[in-house]
Amino acid sequence: MLRGTDIKPAEGKLGVLIVGLGAVSTTFVAGVEAIKKGYSEPLGSVSQMATIRLGKRTDNRTPLIRDFVPLAQLKDLEFLAWDIFESDAYEAACKAGVLEQPILDSLENELRALKPHKAVFSSDYVKKLHGTHVKQGANKLELAQQLMEDIRSFKAEKKLNRMVLAWAASTEIYLEPNPVQDTISSFEQAMQNNHPAISPSMIYAYAALKMGIPFINGAPNLNLEIPALRELSIQNKVAVGGKDFKTGQTLMKTIIAPGLKARMLGLNGWFSTNILGNRDGEVLDDPESFKTKEVSKLSVLESILEQDKYPQLYGNIYHKVRINYYPPRGDNKESWDNIDIFGWLGYPMQIKINFLCRDSILAAPVLLDLILFTDLAMRCEMFGVQEWLSFYWKSPMAAPGLHPENDLFIQQTKLKNTLRYMMKEDLITHLGLEYYDQM
Repeated sequence: MLRGTDIKPAEGKLGVLIVGLGAVSTTFVAGVEAIKKGYSEPLGSVSQMATIRLGKRTDNRTPLIRDFVPLAQLKDLEFLAWDIFESDAYEAACKAGVLEQPILDSLENELRALKPHKAVFSSDYVKKLHGTHVKQGANKLELAQQLMEDIRSFKAEKKLNRMVLAWAASTEIYLEPNPVQDTISSFEQAMQNNHPAISPSMIYAYAALKMGIPFINGAPNLNLEIPALRELSIQNKVAVGGKDFKTGQTLMKTIIAPGLKARMLGLNGWFSTNILGNRDGEVLDDPESFKTKEVSKLSVLESILEQDKYPQLYGNIYHKVRINYYPPRGDNKESWDNIDIFGWLGYPMQIKINFLCRDSILAAPVLLDLILFTDLAMRCEMFGVQEWLSFYWKSPMAAPGLHPENDLFIQQTKLKNTLRYMMKEDLITHLGLEYYDQM
């Protein structure tokens, strides 16, 4: 790992390769273009808006993160997209209905310029969608090669120095690991054989890693955790991260659950339901895709509360998650949480959360931060799973056999301490004894 002045500078252009030109992607691209024009601040972006404390509290050293670490500049981002529909980013954003028309109209030229390439897609993996702008090939390996050719052409056209590829497309059906995914050679053979265990998101991940491009998995799809792709990321020295952007209801869980555990308050049950009307809601209306999302959302509480360590508090939790497709709501998701807790002498209490959120508004700055931080990791020669970016994931990846960390506040400390370590600054423990000499 390179540190301090040894970190490679963010010179030249950074290519942002996006799978899926839907609500999240168009909101992200429109937001970046609006910020570049001075129409808005990068609200919600930790990399752009947050400060970081350096040294003692009395030192008063709190620079913006973007001024502390050598991140790529927004003006240097260039966009490529793949989508199963041929609408350009302006048309897709209008259809998504996230942003108001005057905002989109002020960015029409920039958004019109982003026209998607044909996507690698099969309705076998996303039952509710039927794309018309889809690549054709003899087998899945050939499809991966077509993606790589798209990337090579884009890199040459835009004269790119570096690239990051992000999956911002739909949730695929639930897949179990398969032996054909165990090695790179067996994986490639399975692609040649059109094996059903190789999903479209795996094909994109393979294409990126094969070219030495970091891959970010913004959905709960099975891909980066399979042995073949893990091996490929290490072999080709590529940073990877996932999975599933942490935005609405799960963000609330990673805020509330650590607080309950910190105060040793017990939990009997947590019932969560959502109504959502965008393309994501339509996809998740299929039980097989919903199962993929459900596994991701359910795993959060278990890892935070550590039921095996506190059986009397959390050993018998009833945890239920539902997602209901409701077209009139569009991208403006509404979630309800009923939380049954208990405290001193076993007395019951309840917490109710009604979160009227906008999924794409929450996801866009997450996507920005992950792209910029993953590019930074590559320039620091940090390869494989980037656990320090767990802050952004619903179901964060970790080394095999290692317990993933879902506590938002531990994740934030890990993120900021990693940045301090990169820049050869002291890590912050918050012990604070140095301020109290008598101790």
